[in-house]
Amino acid sequence: MSAQKKVAFYTLGCKLNFSETSTIARSFQNEGFERVEFEEVADIYVINTCSVTDNADKRFKTIVKSALKLNEKAFLIAIGCYAQLKPEELAAVDGVDLVLGATEKFKVTDYINNLSKNDMGEVHSCEIEDANFYVGSYSFGDRTRAFLKVQDGCDYKCTYCTIPLARGISRSDTLENVLENAKEISEKGIKEIVLTGVNIGDYGKGEFGNKKHEHTFLDLVKALDKVEGIHRFRISSIEPNLLQEETIDFVAESRSFVPHFHIPLQSGSDILLKLMKRRYLKDTYTNRVEAIKNKMPNACIGVDVIIGFPGETDELFLETYNYLNELNISYLHVFTYSERPNTEAVEMDGVVPQNVRNKRSKMLRGLSVKKRRAFYESQLGKSFTVLFESENKDGFIHGFTENYVKVKTPWNPELVNTLHEIILTEINEDGIVRFDWIKAPTFVD
Repeated sequence: MSAQKKVAFYTLGCKLNFSETSTIARSFQNEGFERVEFEEVADIYVINTCSVTDNADKRFKTIVKSALKLNEKAFLIAIGCYAQLKPEELAAVDGVDLVLGATEKFKVTDYINNLSKNDMGEVHSCEIEDANFYVGSYSFGDRTRAFLKVQDGCDYKCTYCTIPLARGISRSDTLENVLENAKEISEKGIKEIVLTGVNIGDYGKGEFGNKKHEHTFLDLVKALDKVEGIHRFRISSIEPNLLQEETIDFVAESRSFVPHFHIPLQSGSDILLKLMKRRYLKDTYTNRVEAIKNKMPNACIGVDVIIGFPGETDELFLETYNYLNELNISYLHVFTYSERPNTEAVEMDGVVPQNVRNKRSKMLRGLSVKKRRAFYESQLGKSFTVLFESENKDGFIHGFTENYVKVKTPWNPELVNTLHEIILTEINEDGIVRFDWIKAPTFVD
């Protein structure tokens, strides 16, 4: 391929998708392509899709149109979860030339023989049972933090979820390879790594192509904590039943794992948790939150919650609302339930009207604002270390403390990817925290 050919990427969905997009982008660069921003004219546009919610599906067509406006002759490639679940549907979208499934996406450059537009998208998609091998990934250059993939797939059978259909069985990277990737990230000057996967608490399963756990998630955490050059490791999301007390104890005393946990709840009602086929009940979740706060009082705890699941009556929704209101957590990620084909939930009775889902979602998003504000207020007057991000937003640079409090200060490019000790002082009208330097950098006015 000509070295002048340009490729651009757009990622929908989770941190795992971002890590894979970055790795796939590097494979293009190794073949002589120049990577450009998606808003620029390119010869190839690669869209990494998501299918967790109906909204992600709908956005795909909008993104395709945006690419074709930049270059109507561009070669468009769809990869990711939606591409695995509905390849023919994506291939039929006007302008799409190539659709690659769960295993094929990592060999995308092998499928580009020429860049001529196709009348109909060409599909290369495996049976999901064939997605039984592991491909390591990490993001680099897209933002200050790196997303490091340690696990893929899921053996859970939650009744609302298509991820096992899109990504296959649970399987893990080898501990040796994870450590090697972490060292590579460190050598690039990255100071923070976010561990990502579909079900990272299941780490170790399928590590060497079998179901036996050669290592556990705690083994992984302990090994990564020794990697030189990485100042922070962040656990992106971990199931409450897989977050062991021993892991919490280790993080509390570790060198580089930060006091920030994101733990999916999905519902505060045991009735709904059973209908969802989650592998825990409310008491387990409460115990995990209390264990974290007992060991790390300043820890930030984020929660995933789904509203509008079939059978969610007003009473059961209020049970979830009141439970979260009383729980010592820091913020919510609220997902409005959307029907997904080939899931058990789509056949369930008790469908919640869309307007009711929207109302409940608004209530929980309001609760999230309240929870985050209360958490930020509880941290005022305390000292932390901030890592500054790379974006200039309206003349300010933002950063996050180790326990995920967002702060800002006037833009200075020399602050990007640097760590500084600060004292949190007050909350801005926009909900972001002001601070005082403990030791002001010499290049700050």
